[in-house]
Amino acid sequence: MGIFDAVQLYGHEQVVFCSEPAVGLRAIIAIHDTTLGPALGGVRMWMYRDEEEALTDVLRLSRAMTYKAAVAGLNLGGGKAVIIGDPRTQKSEALFRAFGRFVESLGGRYITAEDVGTTTAEMEWIRMETRYVTGVPGRSGDPSPFTAHGVYYGMKACAKVVFGADSLANRTIVVQGAGNVARHLVEHLLREGAHVYVADIFPEKAQQLCHDIGGTPVEADAVYDIPCDIFSPNALGGVLNEETIPRLRCAIVAGAANNQLREEHADAQRLHDRGILYAPDYVINAGGLMNVAAELEGTYDPRRVLEKASDIYNTLLKLFRMARERNLLPTEAAAAIAEERLAAIRSLRVMSHARVCPSLP
Repeated sequence: MGIFDAVQLYGHEQVVFCSEPAVGLRAIIAIHDTTLGPALGGVRMWMYRDEEEALTDVLRLSRAMTYKAAVAGLNLGGGKAVIIGDPRTQKSEALFRAFGRFVESLGGRYITAEDVGTTTAEMEWIRMETRYVTGVPGRSGDPSPFTAHGVYYGMKACAKVVFGADSLANRTIVVQGAGNVARHLVEHLLREGAHVYVADIFPEKAQQLCHDIGGTPVEADAVYDIPCDIFSPNALGGVLNEETIPRLRCAIVAGAANNQLREEHADAQRLHDRGILYAPDYVINAGGLMNVAAELEGTYDPRRVLEKASDIYNTLLKLFRMARERNLLPTEAAAAIAEERLAAIRSLRVMSHARVCPSLP
């Protein structure tokens, strides 16, 4: 598929390719939809196999951000950025400041934040070149506690639907990924009395997390085969696919990772056919976006953000009810909610334009 075909497939407004060879910057910024407001989404740094994989990832991630903001009731559009590189060895002030200049060139159409492979430290470098960055120290900061808080309450909503009660005490939960979000999530789960297994592609990270706060480390590839109540993807996307879904031994999939389904419709159907309840990723993981949105509103209060993230519980219950009533997959119901809000706001713009420029008799 060509670049323009890919952009047209996902319905993007703008895609920017960023190159600064002197500092090793190869990045892509994707602006999906700005109907509700400026496009906000983190910048991810990862060792992609090639440029095509990076482009596909940023297009899917940015579209999910549009839907995430729409379902969460936020006045933001969807955007995302990816930097092609190894986050363990290739970070530098010059690289991130160069990226910041590209963000600045967009004049506020895209606002960046941290994501997989980046931290608040890199956001400080970016802020040296642009004001269009959130999640910097001294303001809303690290969004991972808020993401984890929302995922935790989302899990409880899923448990309510599947088991008839939302308690996670004595439930077995497999957490894939041992990053910042996973660490905060595991703390919530252990506090409630869940039995938690943790895996990561870097085994030492899972071992360290379990050593620090509890849980049982397991091999990365073993996560799909462990009998459990909830499987929770909290790392990279595409982990739920034709090969892994048949291996799952869980009743619920609920996690913070973006783009968990490799093939969105086909894999959602595979989960449904196996009787596994799936919490759409951009609905359950919206707590981090709520946090940075609150910073942009200028009245940042972390307690209010936590209250809003807790309400992901009710959002998912409504979504699952809608899916049952309309005979939809949860992913289809989530997309319908998002598209209905986007359509309503677009219609307001048309009405406003009509008032300013009335038709001639």
